[in-house]
Amino acid sequence: MVFKDIKAVVKRYHVKLRILIIIVLACMISGCATSGNSASSMQVAPFTDDSAEAAINDDFDLLEEEFAEQMIELADPLEPFNRTMYNVNDTLYFWVVKPVSQAYTGVIPAPARLGIRNFFNNITTPVRFINCLLQGKGESAGTEFRRFTINTTMGVLGFGDPALVQYGLEPVREDLGQTLAVYGLGDGFYIVWPLIGPSTARDSVGRIGDWFLNPVSYIEPTEAAIGISAVRYTNESSFYIGEYEAFKSMTIEPYVGMREAYIQYRHKQIQE
Repeated sequence: MVFKDIKAVVKRYHVKLRILIIIVLACMISGCATSGNSASSMQVAPFTDDSAEAAINDDFDLLEEEFAEQMIELADPLEPFNRTMYNVNDTLYFWVVKPVSQAYTGVIPAPARLGIRNFFNNITTPVRFINCLLQGKGESAGTEFRRFTINTTMGVLGFGDPALVQYGLEPVREDLGQTLAVYGLGDGFYIVWPLIGPSTARDSVGRIGDWFLNPVSYIEPTEAAIGISAVRYTNESSFYIGEYEAFKSMTIEPYVGMREAYIQYRHKQIQE
């Protein structure tokens, strides 16, 4: 899901870039044609359509404004460390995460993997429910409570999702990082964590808080909790095999692309 949203952000930039390139090429071709015709002593009518020229200028202004709105400044004082961690995660993905996910997908059929995903989403309801309350989103908190009740009973401990299928209750996605943002805490600085990936100072603090709200963190011994989290991570990544490669192919500089896309993605979540 994260990669789908990130890819959507990157795709928007590429579409606009293509539009600009097409316009520039059109202008260059038009200029060359005009120069060539002048050299051959042919009469060329000057461009006098003021309304069309104004429309083009307006389009450029709108594009410029949209770019300005979407560009979000984020401090990256740890860039050397972050680039190292990005390369570590990149290597781990191709040498560990992807092969394990592919093997897992070959053994566990899609319906079972979907059920496991539903189960983990259900037991982590306290994270979303409490953050909804902290943000004053009473309706969303009520939705999460109803989803938990329905899915735990009718969905057999959450392996099914009748709350969505039968009652149309869409899942709510709130976390402590978003809550801190609502209370006015800024992003801080950008940081890339091993295995976890891109984050910010605020979101990193939020992850720690969410861990204490996650029932899995209270399972003893600690090794069992880590093992269960690893299963959840592997199961989730099995749904997105190949999307990371697609993202890399869409960016000239993957590190910068990931940083920009991540912050856009998080700000979009906060504004929803």
